[in-house]
Amino acid sequence: MVERKNINRGYKKLNVWNDSILLYSKTCQLLKNQPFELKRISSNAIDAAQSISRNIAEGYCRRSIKEYLKHLYIALGSSGELHSCLYSMFVAEQITEVEFNEIDILHFQVENELIQLVKSLERKEQENDWLDRMPDK
Repeated sequence: MVERKNINRGYKKLNVWNDSILLYSKTCQLLKNQPFELKRISSNAIDAAQSISRNIAEGYCRRSIKEYLKHLYIALGSSGELHSCLYSMFVAEQITEVEFNEIDILHFQVENELIQLVKSLERKEQENDWLDRMPDK
């Protein structure tokens, strides 16, 4: 695969974005063989997992720190939704404790990376240390 780079794809350098892609992939692997009656909840969990990386990317590409933070908070909401889906599936014995714990370790990491990114950007916003346009260089 050819790597195409430009300033708008800078989010691909973020650990949190890359880890959220991995979380989406592992969520798909975990839930792809669920029985028909669980397809809807599995689909919702998969969508919540993918929403995390999509919102990180969309917020980054908007260039405005306020928009970026807004989308990161949406990503955090999707992260909460994913955790709730997976935990309820574990409690209902639709996934095993081993499966839940394996994905929850990665989920917890992504969630904490998101929280740290939000804190960092909120500091930048407070210090007026953000350029809300494309750099000249």
